[in-house]
Amino acid sequence: MTTLPIAEGLFTWPDVPRLIGGSCLGCGATTFPRQPACPRCTGTSIREVALAARGTLWSWTIQGFDPKGPYAGDGSFAPYGVGYVKLAALADGAAAVLVESRLTTADPGQLRIGDEMELVIMPFRHDSEGNELVTFAFRPASRTA
Repeated sequence: MTTLPIAEGLFTWPDVPRLIGGSCLGCGATTFPRQPACPRCTGTSIREVALAARGTLWSWTIQGFDPKGPYAGDGSFAPYGVGYVKLAALADGAAAVLVESRLTTADPGQLRIGDEMELVIMPFRHDSEGNELVTFAFRPASRTA
């Protein structure tokens, strides 16, 4: 069995994980995932940027029902956290960006708006060929597992 990212171009892996975004050379807007054109100014001069691996929890909810495919996981459904994490502007000029992401916890007692979050790579499901697919998620930064 091979372990593969859920989609190419979303994050660096297996080395130090970072989300891959785009920064518009015209207006400075940052997007995730990287877009072919800027949603703010419609410019097409977009450079690839590695986004910050830490951010703050901007908003969150608990997904209480199994989503439709291709987003459904393997096996029986268990509720999971989903949120927006605000990643700070980077020294290379990439602006701050909100990233919608799965969270590693579904316990409301562990999630507070404004908490520091960190990027992790986690198992998602198996594909039709038996490969394990991994995706990105954010966990509370104080957690070590």
